[in-house]
Amino acid sequence: MKETVIETKDLLKKYRGRAAVENLNLNIRKGEIYGFLGPNGAGKTTTIRMLLGLITPTSGRIEVFGQDLRKHKLQILRKVGSLVESPSYYGHLSAVDNLEAIRRILGAPKSRIAEVLDIVSLTGEEKRPVKGFSLGMKQRLGIAAALLGEPELLILDEPTNGLDPSGIQEIRGLIKRLPQEQGITVVVSSHLLSEIEQMADTVGIIRQGRMVYQDSITNLQRQAGGEMRLAVSDPEAALRLAEERGYTGILQDQKLVFSRMIDARVALLVKALVENGHAIYRVEERRQSLEDFFLQVVGGEES
Repeated sequence: MKETVIETKDLLKKYRGRAAVENLNLNIRKGEIYGFLGPNGAGKTTTIRMLLGLITPTSGRIEVFGQDLRKHKLQILRKVGSLVESPSYYGHLSAVDNLEAIRRILGAPKSRIAEVLDIVSLTGEEKRPVKGFSLGMKQRLGIAAALLGEPELLILDEPTNGLDPSGIQEIRGLIKRLPQEQGITVVVSSHLLSEIEQMADTVGIIRQGRMVYQDSITNLQRQAGGEMRLAVSDPEAALRLAEERGYTGILQDQKLVFSRMIDARVALLVKALVENGHAIYRVEERRQSLEDFFLQVVGGEES
């Protein structure tokens, strides 16, 4: 079993009596990309600010690397890099000069600047003033700054927000490489399921400050599920035959509809129907999209 990097227990943050985050229990394991997903205003940024020690929880406990964040804050944060919202930079300075200012604060070796520029694919652009960078390049520079201290944990809040498709693809590819090539655990927040689906190993879905789903992306895809539809010559008789053989289905638009059937069960049902004189006109699978499942979980209005 993988080592736990972040664990929160009944995390609560209230503002003027209103809970922005309530009874939140995160479990993030070493070496994974954890997708923190939820509609805008669901409590993602508030949670991230608590994980980074920027705001204090009203109650609950945060453990990072197995240590209590309140008691070992500085020791923990030395091993954490972050990019919350938009990166800060000096537009008139080059990428190297921007990183040099941060490097001096962190006390990192000078050689680390070239290393992080290479990791984020900005080698060759390091002498240009940052004000001339595209938004995607600025985001990558922000991630480079977060990597200067050689963190074991990287927390990114909406890193693809506002980017064009090519910029999104660049950031997504970079994030996917970090655990494999650098051994870094990554927490990435987003309100877009399509983004999280393409890079995360585990997903936590937050709604109105509460965790409503936390599992692997594979299990999320499985739970989204779908249905199997059969068009047959005598739907009512066919449904009775299916029920006699242990299948649970319904009639819809004169078609037999079954949910979450594995291929072997479909084959057995089709065989039984044919052997009993039913003509099979069509067998089709309709899968629920992950977006539909996400909307079911978080509620359509909030999304």
